[in-house]
Amino acid sequence: MARYNFKETESKWQSFWEKNETFKVTEDPTKKKYYVLEMFPYPSGRIHMGHVRNYTLGDVVARYKKASGFNVLHPMGWDAFGLPAENAAMDAGVHPGEWTYKNIADMRAQLKTMGLSYDWDREVATCDPDYYQHEQKMFLDFLKNDLVYRKESWVNWDPVENTVLANEQVVDGCGWRSGVPVERRKLNQWFLKITDFAEDLRVALKDLDRWPDKVRIMQENWIGRSEGMRLAWKLADRDDSIEVYTTRPDTLYGASFIAISANHPLAAEIAENNTDLQAFIEECNKMGTSEEAIEKAEKKGINTGLKVKHPLDDSWELPVYVANFVLMEYGTGAVFGCPSGDQRDLDFARKYGLPVVPVVCPKDVDPAEFTIENKAFTDDGVMINSDFMTGMTVAEAKEAIFAKCAELGVGEKEVNYRLRDWGVSRQRYWGCPIPVIHCDDCGIVEVPADQLPVELPKDVDFDTPGNPLDRHPTWKNVDCPCCGKPAQRETDTFDTFFESSWYFARYCSPKSENGIDKAAADYWMSVDQYIGGVEHAVLHLLYSRFFTRALKKCGYLSAEEPFAGLLTQGMICHETYKDADGKWVMPSETVQTEDGKTVHRDDGRPVEVGPSIKMSKSKKNVVDPEMIIATYGADTARLFMLSDSPPERDLEWTDSGVDGAWRYLNRLWRLITEPKAPYAGVGSPQPANLSADAQKVRSTVHKTIDAVTDDLGKFHFNKAVARLRELTNTLGALDGVEGDDSWVLREGYEYLVRLIAPMTPHIAAELWAELGHDSTLCDVAWPVADKALLVEDNVILPIQINGKRRDQLEVPKDMDKGEVEKLALASDKVQAALEGKAPKKVIVVPNRIVNIVA
Repeated sequence: MARYNFKETESKWQSFWEKNETFKVTEDPTKKKYYVLEMFPYPSGRIHMGHVRNYTLGDVVARYKKASGFNVLHPMGWDAFGLPAENAAMDAGVHPGEWTYKNIADMRAQLKTMGLSYDWDREVATCDPDYYQHEQKMFLDFLKNDLVYRKESWVNWDPVENTVLANEQVVDGCGWRSGVPVERRKLNQWFLKITDFAEDLRVALKDLDRWPDKVRIMQENWIGRSEGMRLAWKLADRDDSIEVYTTRPDTLYGASFIAISANHPLAAEIAENNTDLQAFIEECNKMGTSEEAIEKAEKKGINTGLKVKHPLDDSWELPVYVANFVLMEYGTGAVFGCPSGDQRDLDFARKYGLPVVPVVCPKDVDPAEFTIENKAFTDDGVMINSDFMTGMTVAEAKEAIFAKCAELGVGEKEVNYRLRDWGVSRQRYWGCPIPVIHCDDCGIVEVPADQLPVELPKDVDFDTPGNPLDRHPTWKNVDCPCCGKPAQRETDTFDTFFESSWYFARYCSPKSENGIDKAAADYWMSVDQYIGGVEHAVLHLLYSRFFTRALKKCGYLSAEEPFAGLLTQGMICHETYKDADGKWVMPSETVQTEDGKTVHRDDGRPVEVGPSIKMSKSKKNVVDPEMIIATYGADTARLFMLSDSPPERDLEWTDSGVDGAWRYLNRLWRLITEPKAPYAGVGSPQPANLSADAQKVRSTVHKTIDAVTDDLGKFHFNKAVARLRELTNTLGALDGVEGDDSWVLREGYEYLVRLIAPMTPHIAAELWAELGHDSTLCDVAWPVADKALLVEDNVILPIQINGKRRDQLEVPKDMDKGEVEKLALASDKVQAALEGKAPKKVIVVPNRIVNIVA
């Protein structure tokens, strides 16, 4: 039997598609468009299995939609700026651009071996001046439209990467790349006004009904809309007040202290003559500004000696602390502490011996017996110890306190958001230069449009930590475009999420001199199906949603949402291995003995098998895609990626699974290319007389067409693969049939090849040719099932006795009720359950169920 030659076949068809520009597209108003996009990769130089899965999923969608008659845009590019290139340059002594472009070339070649249906004419690299000149122009337009500002602010500083991080880039108090604790620094930064769109970004989530619920929930939580009250707490013995924003004004009678940020103006004032407070503020500023950093830190404070008067009772005074858990960037930089209703406040109160007064009690507990020990009560309940609110529910108390504070003039309702403006300044070289100039006389001056792009200088050194643009001898020094006097360029570069927040729009017209051709963008946008990891739920996806709105405001786009549909694929997992010394061992370095033990391939040393976790270089539990493609072929890798689990779930990598996919493709190849008997010729008419078995097979074929079409539309790729394997078995059982029935075998194989083409495009294209077709499979329309063959002749009817299923019947569709009843009562299982007694009632629901009341 001939073995399928995947190397020859895959090389042949990849060359054919490239030469014939099979996947090149232009706008065509006569055709319905479909824009499918996978999140573009960082050019690290090597694709990994996560890439293979991600791009396979997108390619199946793109090929399926193309066959279904859509004008499909399916582009690829490179998210090419960023710290890894700069760090690699420092390690290897090469320029980041040289490192990046070499990696792009390597990864492009690797991706092309997968047979992906990209329009490579639309390829972009974000580090190319032809790309980033347009985002420089966008930034200046944002500036004109009041979407950008610069201010001195406290920021997250990564001491390893020597740059600022946005709050979204701080994970568990550490830098998202370096993994080290971040610190606070005060710097002049450029900000984009994402908060101007906070409510719109939140409300519009409900319309993204083709996004995973978990992603929408994550974004809603990050935007964090809250309804609360801004309250003025008058300082005792002073004429000024401390303003506090709270979402729980109902707990005012449980207040025991006021806490202000270490960076609050009042804290700075007091610290001038208080060395202890100066030291405490310095300690606070070594912490990060993220919620994670604050939650993990021990809650500490310094008593300022000041007191405030309670808004509802002038005779009630509370102490004012400077605390390390209050940030100036959130709310007003001050909070009131209600220890009984907030665990953080309770920990603080216990530490400093402050009162703890319960003000909310569980509904089923006697208020006289309710106490707070070491755990705050944060659930709903009934108000206690709260003057006029006592006895109310929490909801009732909130409305009552809103009215009371408004009446007294001490507070007013306010909507607040957790979302902060996006700080886009980064103190590193390998990023897009921010196109402004600082002049002592003119202030901040925009770089004139005819001087864009502001390109990065190539003659930089990385011998000294920090931003080489800051110390470049000529690049940063420039004449002011307004007055002509000596001035300096902005030496900060954009956060690399700036580039990825609009690349999907650039793909619509990648060669446009305007960056985005509006007519082309109006045709292609929004992206119909976006595919990528859930780890980008807040960072990339939220920024892209904001950016699209900002571009619309500036006239670049008509669309408001970048991605109409979102699929977040799961991770690729593999067992982990360690040798006797506790060192990680790669899967390729292991082998199994005959008795099932895992040992080192080289010398037979025992290897400990650990749990299956996400593939990672650090744990060495990675499989090289190039090796898999070289050994089994791209179609095998693609088929395995689609077979074993739904795309949104994690995929367990197994050698047996890959081998199974390879064996299946070889069997499919043999069945079609080496039939036991010739089947009907190409284009031969359907015979008038087919055997009952052949007719049954035809029905199975068309039911598979209908089911696989539905599966692909719902991204149930694993189900589609299972159905095609089942159909292959059905057709294989007919192998060798002669006469009229051989026509059914040809029809079945032709449909099978067309159905599997989006998943395994190379072998499908070759088998289509082997079946005698002159047409190219990529140009053949998606099959449509014959509805007449989808009708079920028989139905399965469950039989229930007193609501419990006892048996089932397979009967002709629309069978007479009386006949169905007779068959049901004749069932041995039914008779046994009835114990020889006559039923009280038998209810037959045609084609659905038989209910027996005993």
